[in-house]
Amino acid sequence: MPDVPVWKDEELSPIRDKVYQYIKQAIVQGVYKSGERIIERELADQLNVSRTPIREALFRLESQGFVKTLPRKGVVVSKLSPEEIIEIFTILAALESLAMKMAAQKAEPSHREELKRMIEEIDQALAQPVFDQERIYHFSINEIIFRAAQSPRLKQMLDGLADYIRAFAHVGYELPGRMRKATEEHRALAQAVLNGEGDLAENLTKIHLENSKKAYMEALEKQ
Repeated sequence: MPDVPVWKDEELSPIRDKVYQYIKQAIVQGVYKSGERIIERELADQLNVSRTPIREALFRLESQGFVKTLPRKGVVVSKLSPEEIIEIFTILAALESLAMKMAAQKAEPSHREELKRMIEEIDQALAQPVFDQERIYHFSINEIIFRAAQSPRLKQMLDGLADYIRAFAHVGYELPGRMRKATEEHRALAQAVLNGEGDLAENLTKIHLENSKKAYMEALEKQ
């Protein structure tokens, strides 16, 4: 469970937003599993807030498809259908591969320096006898590359899918060895962008997301 935040009285106005982010993060990180109930009273006690911001956050999350209200059961975490999962991965493959290709063509020296540092950090991690499962390089690399693509609209669309990306990654990483493999895939992606190899970066992205989709589906079957 994410660390329980401490909110001061003068911060009451944005509490509903913080509660929303807290619950969504718990869902994305897999703390709340698909089909699991989210109980307003328990969350209110845990976060030391009234049930109103909890209710508002859950309503907002339901409108986005993260939770749903079931008769006689209450609010539960939504479970995506196989068709929805495939659809999201298909969209990701199209948008991310475009971002990678554009980044390879348009990255500025500052972006390339960031990528160099990330690659060095990944190489050090992969060289260790035991791979650090706590450090997820996926999100840091994507953030650099999405900025390097220098397309605000494309980045906005990818940011809108960021929660799905994180949720899929966390579930897929439950498979033994998948996090290390995904890190190697992202290292290759970063190197292709750094070298200005747009077509290679595009193809590597599609391969990575296909592997991620398979890992996610396999992990779901084992839950």
